[in-house]
Amino acid sequence: MIETLGTSIGSYAPDFELPGTDGLVHHLADYLKNQRAIAVVFICNGCPYVNLYLDRLKQLQAEFHDQGFLMIGLNPNDEQQFPQDRFEQMKSFAAKNQLNFLYLRDVTQDVAETFGATKTPHAFLIDQAGVLRYRGAIDDNAENPKAVKRQYLREAITQVLKGQSPSPASTEPIGGSVKWRAS
Repeated sequence: MIETLGTSIGSYAPDFELPGTDGLVHHLADYLKNQRAIAVVFICNGCPYVNLYLDRLKQLQAEFHDQGFLMIGLNPNDEQQFPQDRFEQMKSFAAKNQLNFLYLRDVTQDVAETFGATKTPHAFLIDQAGVLRYRGAIDDNAENPKAVKRQYLREAITQVLKGQSPSPASTEPIGGSVKWRAS
């Protein structure tokens, strides 16, 4: 394993109940009832890496939606240090970028900590049983989508939807650091 903090591959993913930019409260357990795979991707409004990956994330949601896949974006950043990550700004960000996936606020940072998120973006793929099957990078080239050699998250989604174990199950995420609250 590349990472040791947070939820390990093969363990149950932490459940959560968080507010979304759509005005609703979203509970992971509700989605596990009717989705075959769920990607929880820690993102935020101001990270240049997130902006590089947004179109790729939207493409994955569009491509796999009809196969029982759901993408959930989660913003864990400390809004005191980074006001651009406040909930109202998230709503504007979602609208401006025409997100086709859920965008939720983890204001306490508990979900990010429990998952073991370290970067934005940082992807976690959960199967229908609620088990974490993949964690890490979306692909191997943030800057240039045309130069990508490995589409880690796409490969993992495909494998989980086929009932297979993703390989690799863990990669090093590419992105900016999660902005933790000062203790």
